[in-house]
Amino acid sequence: MMAGMKMHFISSSTEAAVTAAETLSARYGHVPIPEAEVIVALGGDGLMLSVMHQNRGVPVYGMNRGTVGFLMNSYSEDALPERIRMAEPTVVNPLAMTAGTTDGHEHCALAINEVSLLRAGPQAARLRVSVNGRVRMEELVCDGALLCTPAGSTAYNYSANGPILHPAVSGIALVPLCPHSLTNRPILVGDRNEIGVRIVRATDSRVHFDGQVTFDLKQGDLVRIRRSAHSICLLHPPGYSYFAMLRKKLHWSEQPIPH
Repeated sequence: MMAGMKMHFISSSTEAAVTAAETLSARYGHVPIPEAEVIVALGGDGLMLSVMHQNRGVPVYGMNRGTVGFLMNSYSEDALPERIRMAEPTVVNPLAMTAGTTDGHEHCALAINEVSLLRAGPQAARLRVSVNGRVRMEELVCDGALLCTPAGSTAYNYSANGPILHPAVSGIALVPLCPHSLTNRPILVGDRNEIGVRIVRATDSRVHFDGQVTFDLKQGDLVRIRRSAHSICLLHPPGYSYFAMLRKKLHWSEQPIPH
């Protein structure tokens, strides 16, 4: 990055985020995305997700102007170009999903956080899970299944009691949602594998990608998920610790508040 760093500022719609974007743009200058060396995202994880979907070729430095902000750095207006120059990259690999329907159509999409297959009808879904074309679970009876990246493991996956994955883990978490059998637990699959989920029975089901794109599915349809060839670069300050971030955001090791 050159001395006069070219930055593009983007914010969520909250007052704090908009004010921060205006202040930083006036102080450091603002250029269109095609000219930018780095995108500075001001908001929460929802904004970061949107930025990563739309701009995969430019490094992203996020600062938290939202609520929790698992993917964001702390907000500060001072010495921003210097902090970005010293920042360390974290590579995020999205999931590439292909949904093949029984009538011969295919739908493709990328998911940075997760791919979720959900029933919408009154009956439980019956899913068949394969890895690299070989059936590993003949029938999974559940409300649905979620497949998530390490970047998405603190999002929907975390609420569904899935495992938290360190960014360095090369894996995809497969998490049954409300399974009929208590022995159906989350499992981690290496991200060099292709995971297939076939709809054996579901009166009404859908597949979602980061909650942003949705396709309807029917009995017999097959969803295939693998690691995408694309990668996204997030920037964090030197000495950034994923575990320290988790302790802070999830309030680990804190003493209970006395009543």
